[in-house]
Amino acid sequence: MNLLITGGAGFIGSRFAELLVKQEIPNQFSSITVVDNLTYSGNLANLDSIISMPAFYFHEVDICNKVAMEAVLRDRSINIIVNFAAESHVDRSIESSYEFLQTNVMGTQNLLDLGKRHGISRYLQVSTDEVYGSIPNGSWEEDEPLKPNSPYSASKAGADLLVLAFGKTHGMNVGITRCCNNYGLRQFPEKIIPLFVSNLIDGKRVPIYGNGKQIREWIHVDDHCRGVAGVLENGKPGEIYNIAGTDEFENIELARKIISYFGKSEEEAFEFVADRKGHDMRYSLTGNKIRRELGINPQINFEKGLCETIDWYVANEPWWRPLLKK
Repeated sequence: MNLLITGGAGFIGSRFAELLVKQEIPNQFSSITVVDNLTYSGNLANLDSIISMPAFYFHEVDICNKVAMEAVLRDRSINIIVNFAAESHVDRSIESSYEFLQTNVMGTQNLLDLGKRHGISRYLQVSTDEVYGSIPNGSWEEDEPLKPNSPYSASKAGADLLVLAFGKTHGMNVGITRCCNNYGLRQFPEKIIPLFVSNLIDGKRVPIYGNGKQIREWIHVDDHCRGVAGVLENGKPGEIYNIAGTDEFENIELARKIISYFGKSEEEAFEFVADRKGHDMRYSLTGNKIRRELGINPQINFEKGLCETIDWYVANEPWWRPLLKK
């Protein structure tokens, strides 16, 4: 079987490709192909450790490009698609939503059309907990109604509905994963953890939206990738699987953990800024279904994973510093 990973030069997609190619997640794929448009958050350097390995291929392609994508599916004899490709930063979607609808909705539609035409055996959409909106208490199961509150999450919700519709209408073997906030190596520095870390390295303060009481659930990128691989292999057709994290924190609690690594006090490190428009207060997934049906649980302790992540950014300044200008 030949696997196609779209958005595979980004943070999560590149790690997924790396773990599969190196067999750190055991698999039987004959070849693994990555496509990525290499926009601001796609970085070919993320694939340095596997780019020259046998049966691995990379193509710089926009998933909205029908001709180019069809050539990849045909020339690489693709059987399975995992779609990580997405515009994903909420703040950017508030400033301009067109790119989010184009990539996240129309790009997904193009992949589904081509997958149907070429008779692929499995299509998996990598989505987000943000499609559910905000939950003041408790945790979401997979049958929760979708109530997105940002242009980004609305575009992801629209893509999810398209995926399910192709499964029902055309009988395609489709699936969806929805995950909480990820952290780990090679995350683009606009995201909260690498943003805070890079600011502190540069002697700057960390910006905290509003009062910092927004609550997020966290999972290490490797645990997310293991969840995606498990659903890809054993998930039931037409089903959604939430991939829950290990811990949830207020953003201000997360900031305290990060500044403590650098020996900073709140007074010298925090900068409270105007809150984001329509800011969701809390996300939380149960993870009951994926645990019950597939036996998948997160393995990486957050405190240990966070320290290792900060260590990586401290040691790899040449990777992230050029990205600050994008």
